[in-house]
Amino acid sequence: MNDKMPLLRTENLHKWYGKIHALRGVNIEVYPGEVLALIGDNGAGKSTFVKIISGVERKTSGKIFWKGKETEILSIEQARNLGIETVYQEQALAPQLTVLQNIFLGRPWTKFGPLKVLDNKKMAKAARRVIDELGLNVQVDQEVRFCSGGEQQGVAVARALLFKAGLVILDEPTRALSATGVERILEFIRGLKKQGIAVIIVSHVFPQIFPVTDRFMILSRGEVIAEKRAEETSSEDLTRIVIEKTV
Repeated sequence: MNDKMPLLRTENLHKWYGKIHALRGVNIEVYPGEVLALIGDNGAGKSTFVKIISGVERKTSGKIFWKGKETEILSIEQARNLGIETVYQEQALAPQLTVLQNIFLGRPWTKFGPLKVLDNKKMAKAARRVIDELGLNVQVDQEVRFCSGGEQQGVAVARALLFKAGLVILDEPTRALSATGVERILEFIRGLKKQGIAVIIVSHVFPQIFPVTDRFMILSRGEVIAEKRAEETSSEDLTRIVIEKTV
């Protein structure tokens, strides 16, 4: 993968919250079609990094490059326009709305004309296609509150797929899921990878994501302290590094 240009690259990224130095010179690269896992204990800086890349927070200093071009990510909308979609641990779904409404939430398709009437038929067809691609057993008119945890994650991933994301960030995607739900998430990740979509996974339970991860970056107290390719390490080795650098 290193013969390609990184899709996303950060250079000397810092983030301060008052006197708290949450990120300390973080340099991270992720390539098209690569699955990169950010791991570490609580307070390591993983979520702060994700918030900056997804437009929720602004960096204090440092540089962000997208497809080789330096850019500023100042909002969630700007991140999405670049092609960065984030699926949060809380899934950021509206449970009382349908699967279709959640997929197009904030970005509905309209018919041409002065009144901007919603093109429900076109949206339903597109949503059905991407749901089928993911192998989700849900209906587009089904309220999300009646979906399982794994299905809800799938709806959020479907949204990222439909809007042609180049990078999907998954924040603790397997937490509180059944074994079946975890396997479904792993299948989603494999599907994204096959389509050349880069994935960043933030996880505490990295043994669960080990089968789909290409590379691990270990953070501690806002710094990247180690980098390991999956074929060169093990869950036990990663656990040892995290524990040694935390205590």
